[in-house]
Amino acid sequence: MAAIRPSAIGTLRERHLHATLKRWYAQPGDREEVPVGRYVVDLVRGDVLIEIQTRGFAGMKPKVKTLLARGHRLRVVHPIAVNRWIVNVDPDGTVLTRRLSPRHGALADIASELITFPELLLQLNFEVEVLLTAEEEYRHLVPGTCWRRKGWTVIERRLVDVLDQVVLARASDLLKLLPGELPERFTTAELAAGLRRPRRVAQHVAYCMARTGVIDVVGKRGHAVEYRLPAIE
Repeated sequence: MAAIRPSAIGTLRERHLHATLKRWYAQPGDREEVPVGRYVVDLVRGDVLIEIQTRGFAGMKPKVKTLLARGHRLRVVHPIAVNRWIVNVDPDGTVLTRRLSPRHGALADIASELITFPELLLQLNFEVEVLLTAEEEYRHLVPGTCWRRKGWTVIERRLVDVLDQVVLARASDLLKLLPGELPERFTTAELAAGLRRPRRVAQHVAYCMARTGVIDVVGKRGHAVEYRLPAIE
């Protein structure tokens, strides 16, 4: 495993993952780093603009809305690490330890990004492609920072493999985020249990689906909102 150059410490973070994903995703004939108005788009494939977004969606909201308002077709590609290896390195970039993180991502986690603009899935010219990945997260020690990680600060993320791809091209595709079985009427607590995700993630899933009409709000059970899937006629 290659060492990280000392000069790169603290400067890379998302850059390596973004560049690797763009190379992995690109197909022959794609154009890279294309100016479109006042923005630069990662890839252009035919009439589709493709943005590789490794960070949160909130920062790209103005860009996305502007491109869609101008009639462009837009695909946002976002990785979720199902498996992540934590790699600790010394100041010279030499690997000290490598271990599998006990925390694993899941498809439902995309809802925590989609809450920025769930209504865009109602537009025919917008879609999100989720890449379920294995990745490495490189860290180095900076005493006095990141108390939760005891001073180990994230340098960058590196792609190991792409395990699956899931396209959300319309609001109904949000059904792919649901677990296999749910009560007819359910709360976010029951949704979280079915997804085996924190309730916060279940709340984001429910928000995106309710906002786009994929599930209905039908009342309350105590202090919890109850939802159900619309009847299929």
